[in-house]
Formats: sequence, C-alpha cells, structure tokens
Amino acid sequence: MAISLENEQLENIKKQIAEKKVELLHMQFVDIEGILKHVTITIDQLESAVEGKIMFDGSSIKGFCPVNNSDLYLRSDLNTFSILPWSIEDGYAEARLLCSVYNPDNTPYEGDPRHVLKRTIEKAGRLGYTISIGPELEFFLFQMDDKGVPTTTPHDQGGYFEPSHDLGEKVRLEIYRTLKAMGFKIEASHHEVAMGQHEINFEFKDALTSADNATTYKWVVKNVAKQFNLHASFMPKPVQEINGSGMHINISLLQDGQNIFLDSEDELKLSKNAYYFINGLMLYTDQLSAITNPIVNSYKRLVPGYEAPCYIAWSTSNRSTLIRIPAKRGNATRVEVRHPDPSANPYLAYAAIAEAGLKGMELRELPVDLIDKDIFSMEVDERNAAGLRHLPDSLEAALVLMDKSEIAKEILGTHVYNTFIALKREEWAQYRTTVHKWELENYHSKF
Repeated sequence: MAISLENEQLENIKKQIAEKKVELLHMQFVDIEGILKHVTITIDQLESAVEGKIMFDGSSIKGFCPVNNSDLYLRSDLNTFSILPWSIEDGYAEARLLCSVYNPDNTPYEGDPRHVLKRTIEKAGRLGYTISIGPELEFFLFQMDDKGVPTTTPHDQGGYFEPSHDLGEKVRLEIYRTLKAMGFKIEASHHEVAMGQHEINFEFKDALTSADNATTYKWVVKNVAKQFNLHASFMPKPVQEINGSGMHINISLLQDGQNIFLDSEDELKLSKNAYYFINGLMLYTDQLSAITNPIVNSYKRLVPGYEAPCYIAWSTSNRSTLIRIPAKRGNATRVEVRHPDPSANPYLAYAAIAEAGLKGMELRELPVDLIDKDIFSMEVDERNAAGLRHLPDSLEAALVLMDKSEIAKEILGTHVYNTFIALKREEWAQYRTTVHKWELENYHSKF
C-alpha cells in the first residue's frame, strides 16, 4: 500500500514537472541550528533523488560529521514537493523537496534534526498518540540601506491589528499567495504589536509536517520580502524597547482522531492527560530552554514588560503565563507554549515540547494551581510565595541547566545533544568576550 501511494505521488510530481517545465530541483535539509541548506540538481536526476542517491559532504555542514567520515545521503520526502512560485519565468520553473539525512549504510543519520523529531513521533505513536502542532511565528520587516544592507528601521509605524497602508499589506498578501501556491492553508494574517512586526498563521498539522512548514515559511517570508527590497527578520529581539518575536507552539495529542486533552465533565473542560501534560512542561521547560530559545538574543526577549513570558506558570486566558490554554474546546483543545522564539530549530523545539509533556503523562501528577493574576504586576514576594520559577536569563544559564538534563539527552540523542551544547558554548564565549557598542558608549570616555 505504501509503495503504491509513493508511486502515485511520484507520478503526480512528474506531471507537475512536465506542466511547469521544471529544470532544477532543490534538495533541502536543515543543520542542527535549523538553518535551511540545499543541494541543487537537474531534473533529470529525479529518480536518483527519490531513491536517496544524492550524496553530499557532511563535514561542510556545521555540527554534522568529521572530514574523515563525511559522506551523507539525502532521502527526499515526496509529501514536501512544491514548485517555487517566484522561480517561474519564461515558461520554466524550479522546485524543491525537503529531505532526511542518511548514512551510506542506509541508516538514519543521528545528527539530522528531522530524525530527532521522527523519534519523538514514533515514541508517541507507540503510546497510541498522534502529535498535532500549530506554530505562530512572528517576524519583522526592516528597510534596507542604499547599499542593500538590512537596517533595524521598521518599514511602518503600525500597531496591533492595524492595516499598514504601506508595503506591509502588500508583502503579507504576496507571502499568502506564495504559501498557498505551495500547498499551505493560511488561517489568519495580521500586523503585530510592534512597528514593522507581522504574523501569518497556517493550519495545524502533524508534528513533522508542521516543522517542515515552519522551515518553509521562514524561507518564503525572507524571499518575498527581498522582492520588495525589505529584510524579513526572525531574530527574537532585533530592536530594544519594543516587543520581540515569538514562536508560540500550540500542541494537541490525538488518539484515533480524537483530542485526548478534552474532558467535557471537567470544570475547565480538560482531561487528566491534559493536566499531566501541562505538569511535564512545568517540570522540564527550563531544562529545555536552550533548545526552544537557542541564541544569545533569545534572552533579551524574555524580560518583563514586552508580553513575552518569563515565569513558569500556566493559566487559561492569562497571557502573562508561559503555558496557556486557549478558550476553544472540542478537537481544538490545545496547550499553547508561549516562550519559544523563531530562532529555534522547529524540529528540535517541537520534539522538546512534546517529550516534556509526554514525560508528564508518564508521571501522572497534576500541576500546581493555575495563575489568574498578571504575573508582571505581582510583587517579588508575591511571586516567591506562589513558587514561580523564572526562566533562565541568559544562554549561559540555559546551557548550565541543559548540561544536567537527562531528558534533554534522551530527546536529542548523543550526537545532537553534545554537538548542540558545544556550538552554543562557543556562541556564548564569543559573545562574552566581544566588546559591545554599549560598553564603548558608557566606558570609553569615562575611563
């Protein structure tokens, strides 16, 4: 049955290739940091691509493998085939396929982030669950200078839900049209709180498809912005003293197509499994924050006053908490995790969130009471009395917690875990030893 379905998919792909006169095919994958890479082949190598025969040098990919053992192969996922709308010109086009990385012996490459998420999906599957995820990725549109270098000047002065009356509306419309042409179903699009900040939401999908979509979405947004001479940035906090950008992760577990987080008899309409899942997030979120918030700049977003959660707490409608249960019920019942940001590798971040919740379900313990009050307005003594833990306040602090975390090792696997920590320690060391503009402005003349 699977072979028959794959053959049908392949025939459909060949039909699209013929209709659109596709000449080039981009074989895409991500590195450990979630940066999209691709090897471009001619379309007459399609059969080799489908059979997993496209080889590349893994030693040239940061964090992958050493030069003396560097041959890796790309195995394409036919579900991800799409024509690139911006490439259509003079009757010809380009296309792409997202891929998983394999060793020469045909085993999954342990350093492939897509494989990390697949392991989590398989674990949930053995328990009878399907993981459903809907991300919300915010981004900024910045002007370019006369040399084509991105600035930090927002392209508009608009606010939350306001029509931009400028390029922002046109850029979002073009992003929508491009994503739609690539098979996305867009649910909402709007101007966010900060000047020049936007959000486009797409429908919930299974965890792997959702991570593939998030990766594609970031790539498309950046490409479309360039067409308008704008720079799209998914940096968590690109401008001081205005809101940063998050990647809220909405997650549900399904069993036989039914949402297991729903219980119509409960006061909050939540099942015991939902409460256990929330407790898992409460217990392990800080240990996994280096995965969900992986760069130095991530922790400049996670400060009071800019709507980003800093304290580990849960609620229903209260948006000052890290974990929130949106009002919709039925099959839309979900847990919203609000602290991750769009610099995170979605394959690793989704795996971390899902496994923390699954671990909570394994422990079968209820979370502490929910918090209805605005946490940001609470006094320090009040927060301490409520037992609220603060997220790590720097990448260094997050790495210290991750370094002691057994669940992080279990989720990522030995290779990704060790490589990720090594890369991030190097990043922190470079940041710590760099003389920054603020230091020069405050100390250079004074001393």
